[in-house]
Amino acid sequence: MELAELDAGQVLALCGRLDLPAAADVREALHRAVDAGSGDLVLDLSGLEIRDSAGLGVLVGAHRRASRTGRRLVLRDVPPSVHRLLRRTGLHRVLHLATEPAGLAAG
Repeated sequence: MELAELDAGQVLALCGRLDLPAAADVREALHRAVDAGSGDLVLDLSGLEIRDSAGLGVLVGAHRRASRTGRRLVLRDVPPSVHRLLRRTGLHRVLHLATEPAGLAAG
């Protein structure tokens, strides 16, 4: 799992598998980013793969922390597989997605 800071406290890119073994490190990094900036915190997920509920938990936890600090977590370039998972769990209604992935029907 790789996390790159594209713009300090504003834009991060997550790449690789976000699962239980990676969750604690990613959670800590996201919390630092939330605390370090203001306004929207954008997560570029174009290279992300989520394999278990721990990965979803990290995103939800970062969303909650951002909300408590007056920020908004925005998911950008969400891969179709992750988007389908968010829709199946109803999290697409909770988390802020910048765009719908190509090829997925709304509903």
